[in-house]
Amino acid sequence: MNQLLKSALALSALTLAACDSDNSTSPIVEVPATPTLSVQVLHASPDAPKVNVLVNGAAVLEGVDYREGSGRLELDAGTYNVAVEGILPGGNATVIGPVDLPLAGDSIYSIVAVGDVTTIEPVIVQQPRTPVSAGSARLTVLHATAAAPAVDVYVTAPGGSLSGIAPVGSFEFKGTIGPAEVAAGDYQIRVTPAGDASTIVFDSGTVSLTDGADLFLAAVPNTVGAATLARPASPISLAVLTGTGATGIFDVGTPSWVRVFHKSPDAPAVDVIVNDNADLPLVEDLAFTQFAGFVPVAADDYNVKVTAANNIGAVVIDANLSLAVGEAYDVLAVGPLAAIEPLVLNDDPRVVNTYAKVRIVHASPTAQDVDIYVTAPGTDIGTVEPARAAVPFKANTGYLELAPGSYDVTVTPTGSKTAAIGPATLSFEAGDVLTVVARDEAGGGTPLNVVITNDALQP
Repeated sequence: MNQLLKSALALSALTLAACDSDNSTSPIVEVPATPTLSVQVLHASPDAPKVNVLVNGAAVLEGVDYREGSGRLELDAGTYNVAVEGILPGGNATVIGPVDLPLAGDSIYSIVAVGDVTTIEPVIVQQPRTPVSAGSARLTVLHATAAAPAVDVYVTAPGGSLSGIAPVGSFEFKGTIGPAEVAAGDYQIRVTPAGDASTIVFDSGTVSLTDGADLFLAAVPNTVGAATLARPASPISLAVLTGTGATGIFDVGTPSWVRVFHKSPDAPAVDVIVNDNADLPLVEDLAFTQFAGFVPVAADDYNVKVTAANNIGAVVIDANLSLAVGEAYDVLAVGPLAAIEPLVLNDDPRVVNTYAKVRIVHASPTAQDVDIYVTAPGTDIGTVEPARAAVPFKANTGYLELAPGSYDVTVTPTGSKTAAIGPATLSFEAGDVLTVVARDEAGGGTPLNVVITNDALQP
């Protein structure tokens, strides 16, 4: 019920009681409270763009990316018009709904967008909104991976054998397990093909479930790479709604990925040594303009040294890196040799099948601040504003979301309409994930040029 209406009714009741002239006792009119409910939302469509979630025509969540979700929104019971719109370069498009959803009080509703971008649909999971028992945690699990078959889910003590024990449940796409309570503590979540406990397709490692935690877990498609450090890549990861937001659990074997670029125009070929292990270099004999492909490494803290090729004593870069599980990084050696330094970038390798993602990196020590134009072929840049203005050395544009097609990419000194690079006509397709690195000529100086790399990490 509208809060203003509740207040007005309560005030009317008090006024009537006060106006009783013979001071006799009058009944107090109690306005029953409207039942309330909780709603949480998860984006689980692996190749769909970021989305906005609208309730009764108003955006309640904006720019929600894959594996991201909301806290719990508190609403009065009733019927709500819900829609999800994809955020696209040419304008947003409704991908789910609008649909009228009757939502009952004293419930928790988890609304999950599942399927790929061509089959995206909502799955709505309802559970009673009741307190979690003292000393316990509560779990509800959704199978949200369309390409994965029916699976069994085991929740055991860390390191516990699966031999001779029953799974906590079995389900297939769009099915659920729970809600179920377990004692708070440390657990290991493992997923196997249905009926085959010997084949583990997902292993969480040790997961701590805290007293009072009320978690919604979705087994979502893995989009973070083709290999793990222990076995073939898991087809899934877990997206977890905690009640206040979202977090994730990757397979225990999921690494970080590192890619190295040589962009120091007057530096010789280099080796990249990790933790002083010269017998197992990350990259060997990398020359100017070259880059090495993504290399999987265990998520951890590392010391990285860049040395002249085959000369471990000639260290030109000595840096420490912290690498997170499931994340991809670029490490660029930039600047002239006398001032060479590392430039570390976080990549966003997820493929979105409705547009191209293109990032432009300023790695030219010769160029000062630059303006970057991304225009239709043949456009006179004198008539348009840059896509990014005053980009300094070592900065980048972030991933620009571009509709499929051909574009002229032009780089100019800031405030100038005279091209330092381009116009270079580049064609982009939906699903492209590219980084364009602006660099000097060999030895330094002009003419400037670019190197283009594919950032996608496909499972």
